[in-house]
Amino acid sequence: MAYTHHTVRPGYPVGTFVSESGEKRIPPQHWAFLKAGDAAITRSVKAKGETWVVRERRGRRMISLGIWADKSHILEAKAEVAAKRATPEYAKRRKSDLARRAAKQEQYLSDFRAAVLVFLNFHPRYQSEAARMAGQITEHAAPVGSGTVARTERIPVAARAEAATIAWMRHRTTAYDSMKIARVRGRRREVRRKLAAQSVLLLENYRNGCDPSQGCPLKKVLSQ
Repeated sequence: MAYTHHTVRPGYPVGTFVSESGEKRIPPQHWAFLKAGDAAITRSVKAKGETWVVRERRGRRMISLGIWADKSHILEAKAEVAAKRATPEYAKRRKSDLARRAAKQEQYLSDFRAAVLVFLNFHPRYQSEAARMAGQITEHAAPVGSGTVARTERIPVAARAEAATIAWMRHRTTAYDSMKIARVRGRRREVRRKLAAQSVLLLENYRNGCDPSQGCPLKKVLSQ
């Protein structure tokens, strides 16, 4: 049987929620909240009855906080999933899945680092700097769950590498993190574009094999 799963957002006062149509709602007394984090239990609860999926906007992203559902369904789902995970078959499959994911992640890290090196395209005299920089960018941007542009699948890996490099330089070689930017629509985007242009000019020195200028912020970062 297919059940209805409504999307709601936290309301005010605490304990109330707002539906997509703007209606204020309070969960039934026999319901309980299940925090997001265990997809298997969430799926099982949703298969048992109606739920409220609680989502909240954080920046540009919609984050799932968890679900409200019948308390008995949550308890049943937890027991069922726990029993399933206690079997030898599950342990074997889990071990295989983890090994496969680890291998996939290692391959992605290698591919992403290679894409960063291609984007950097440093002169032969700066190959050691390129390798160091690519390693730092990959370590920062590519871990699973980092939430950075490096983990999106909406754009090619080459575009991810370029965006991650510019973002890394924005935070490491400019004063962006300490800037006071007016809360005006589009202003932060404008600042980022200007800093990106500066970063590209900085990269050109290393691409052309030029001596870095006195006080070069990239040289300072890479020498740390």
